[in-house]
Amino acid sequence: MSQLDPIGGRKRRREERIYRFKTFCERGNPAEFDDSFRHNVRALLEFGHFEGTLYNGLMSWSFQLEVNRHPPFHIVLYVVEEPIEASIEHHCMNCQYVGWGHHLICNKKYHFLLRSNIDTLKALVSSEAKFDNHIAISPMGKLNLVEPQSHILHGVFHSNGFGHLVYINGLEAGSPLAGWQIMEFWDRLCTGLRARNVSLHDISQKRGLDMRLLYGVAYGEPWFGRWGYKFGRGSYGVTQHMYQKAIETIQCMPLCIVAHCIGNFNHDVPVIFSRYQTLSENRLVSLGDLLHFILELKARLPEDNCSPAIFLEPTCRWSPKRIQMATRVIVEALKRAEYRWVSRQEVRDAARVYIGDTGLLDFVLKSLGNHVVGNYLVRRSLNPVTKVLEYCLEDVSNGIPDHGGVVIGNTNLKSCYRISKSQLTRDLFCLYTNILKEQKSTSNIGMLRAITAAARTILDTKYFVKEYIEEVPSKIELGLEGKLKFYCTIVLRNNEDGHEVMVEGMLPFECITLKNDDTINKLKQEVESNFRELYWGLRNIRVGYIMNFNAKDTDLVFRLVEVGRKFLFQASKSEGSVMSDELIYEGSVDDKVVNCACGTVKDDGERMVSCDICEVWQHTRCVRIPNNQEVPRIFLCNRCEHEIVILPAIA
Repeated sequence: MSQLDPIGGRKRRREERIYRFKTFCERGNPAEFDDSFRHNVRALLEFGHFEGTLYNGLMSWSFQLEVNRHPPFHIVLYVVEEPIEASIEHHCMNCQYVGWGHHLICNKKYHFLLRSNIDTLKALVSSEAKFDNHIAISPMGKLNLVEPQSHILHGVFHSNGFGHLVYINGLEAGSPLAGWQIMEFWDRLCTGLRARNVSLHDISQKRGLDMRLLYGVAYGEPWFGRWGYKFGRGSYGVTQHMYQKAIETIQCMPLCIVAHCIGNFNHDVPVIFSRYQTLSENRLVSLGDLLHFILELKARLPEDNCSPAIFLEPTCRWSPKRIQMATRVIVEALKRAEYRWVSRQEVRDAARVYIGDTGLLDFVLKSLGNHVVGNYLVRRSLNPVTKVLEYCLEDVSNGIPDHGGVVIGNTNLKSCYRISKSQLTRDLFCLYTNILKEQKSTSNIGMLRAITAAARTILDTKYFVKEYIEEVPSKIELGLEGKLKFYCTIVLRNNEDGHEVMVEGMLPFECITLKNDDTINKLKQEVESNFRELYWGLRNIRVGYIMNFNAKDTDLVFRLVEVGRKFLFQASKSEGSVMSDELIYEGSVDDKVVNCACGTVKDDGERMVSCDICEVWQHTRCVRIPNNQEVPRIFLCNRCEHEIVILPAIA
């Protein structure tokens, strides 16, 4: 078993090529991605730094990514190739829970892990134990390096192009990158590699607020929806129609009716409604309007601390303490000017008496314009006569500034300063807990019951999917060097009883590239080779005739069909293949029968309990077992319990 030398790895890393984080995986950076997913991954790994072979055949590559050049800030992308032989669990639970349990198991997975710590190499060094504290593949198909909290991103792809975003960690989790920056990178990676469909499990929260509920009501889609992720599968029997109706129910709820119903129980909510109606230049009619306005305003308001948010970027070469000191010095200098306009040079000269670092002063002065510092708004403007930048202070502690403000969207910045970002966050929390979250004091109010029921439906929708490429492109182009592209899939034949099982919907069409002089027989060989390479359960298949086209094996392909033609091949397992059909699918193989009162008939990843008589599984929530309560040692479903009650007494 090979061992990696972390010190030697650092020496080699000096010669590695560095790629720009913001353009990585765009066309030509670092490779031209013109083929199927598995070929594009191979093309990408040719440009990576080979870290070595881990236990049982796991291999890894790394890419140095430059986020900023000045000051320098790099992160590391690791790609780990996991062959099926190295997997502790062959079945992918992510596939099963999102509704892809009918997919065939692939021969390989590729894990993409983004880290800011270059010492991750230590975590990748294999140990003598097959399953140790450093690296493990969990039943969820999740590759753990040290601990998930240490990664910025973890995504996994099957070699057929289907993938899962396992998790991302943004600024609040200690990451140096914001969540939107990580998602931009992930979306660019999926697009460049030509992934097919990618799923995610959205349970994201911010300060105790469920983001998929807030953004669902405010924007009609989850936070991940801005990158094209849509309804994939709901838990507890939730369908896409139910999900959309739930969003519309809350979005369209009139504020006047909500204020009337809840005003007797909570006096803060009507006050909050009035506050944001005053701030908005447009009339806020419904809950959807209100939450949309609040979230838009929250994204534009400055932070409440004495330093603008831009100062707190992790790439800044000055510490927050030094920046805060320079900010206070500049504000004090402007105070001494008694609220008159002062040229930039005057402010700089006054501050240099206390701060000798002119670079720091220039940076703070550049960033301070139109920011709130304490009770003051630092205004910056270009003098139209002298063409010189000038600064002044405005006291905003008692309300609106006296002079013209800056427009942010449809809201005047003057009005925005009536409220701080912390106050807005408290208001948002108040609305969430008193309207969207179920309360005992308001449980008898029909309208609020409808809102909380719809909110529960939205929260029960956790799996979202994005389709990156069509299965067969509408426009077919010639391949490289004039080669022809065709799209093929197979139908399996069971050799025991001759029964054909159609798997076109399960197996995506694969792009097969041929030369001009290739024959039908060559096409069959390529199809057989491709599907054997892709799928674990098809390693021994034999491809027979074309089911939707009549041709001889010796016929030239390009003379008979046009480029982009779809072919359906009959295939069968070769003699001696002993693999059960049930073992080749991503869905786990067990005898679990799910039949819950909510309508769920397949495992959706939620907590379940099995009846000890009929062994049928149901959600613990649906049988009124709280999540904080252990499952009883003996459990009987309603049907079995009723049958026992009506049984005649045994004499």
